[in-house]
Amino acid sequence: MIKRLAPLYAAASVLALTTVLTVSATAPLLAQAAASKISKSQAGFVRIKVGDVEVTALSDGTIPVDTGLLITDHRRDLEKNLARSFVKSPVDTTVNAYLIKTSDKLILVDTGTAELFGPSLGKLPASLHNAGFEPEQITDILLTHIHTDHTGGLMEGGRRVYPKATVHVERKEVDFWLNPANKEKASQGQKVFFDQAVLKFKPYVDSGQVKPFDGAVELFPGIHSIPAPGHTPGHTLYSLESKGEKLVFWGDVFHMGEVQFPDPSVAIQFDVDPHAAEQMRSRLIADAAEKHYLVAPAHVWFPGVGHISRDGQGYRWYPVSYVNDAPTAK
Repeated sequence: MIKRLAPLYAAASVLALTTVLTVSATAPLLAQAAASKISKSQAGFVRIKVGDVEVTALSDGTIPVDTGLLITDHRRDLEKNLARSFVKSPVDTTVNAYLIKTSDKLILVDTGTAELFGPSLGKLPASLHNAGFEPEQITDILLTHIHTDHTGGLMEGGRRVYPKATVHVERKEVDFWLNPANKEKASQGQKVFFDQAVLKFKPYVDSGQVKPFDGAVELFPGIHSIPAPGHTPGHTLYSLESKGEKLVFWGDVFHMGEVQFPDPSVAIQFDVDPHAAEQMRSRLIADAAEKHYLVAPAHVWFPGVGHISRDGQGYRWYPVSYVNDAPTAK
């Protein structure tokens, strides 16, 4: 969504193995993004329970993101918050998806990146398989929005990865990203997102698998949509409630928790409307802190599920505990 990304997007084809989340097309950053910190992939899934419902966090991988993407007038505060979190730019940013298992549905929240963002991502199918599921079993997909780090995994080449799934998405997203007039008005750096929406999302429209909805609705028993525009025109959260417990899948409310938890006013240049996104983020984080329900952002440290509490003028993240209490196989 930003002019500074235009040189990178112009140089890269839609299917190039390019790190498009980095702010600069300079060789050092690209080399840094391509460097491997570990020799093999991690385990890529974590199971939790929300009431009676099993939720599996799925890792699509991680990618370094330059803090230059953040919109802030207080660079000194930014560096202070990075140092307090023991990280420095570029920040290793996760891409998370989530699987909801009900009595009769397997519902995937977002689909990862596939090949679009480089070889350190695109791990969602493997994570799904290792958790005991296959793409053909997915009955429904809830898209928080149509940016291709959330929809890239819908397609592999010309093949629909989820052939039996109904794709649920806010109608405003469909109308915005598939409208050629909007692409014509977009900057050169933005146009690639429209192209990728056609490449990755539109095949499901053409196959009749997309079921748009409008605003706040109940999509399944205990699962509701929550409009949260700003990051994109139809950016949507999804709440899951069972037995008095609640988890809200947050999509792109946050991108860099190291900075945005201490100061939610900091925006990122991927936001279509940074001011609206900042207002929405401030409202959502205050609500989660006050009411103590779980949240699951797409880009907060894997598995990305936790609670939020106030911490002075900002907030603090408390991840869920890792639990491995299943009986040992005999």
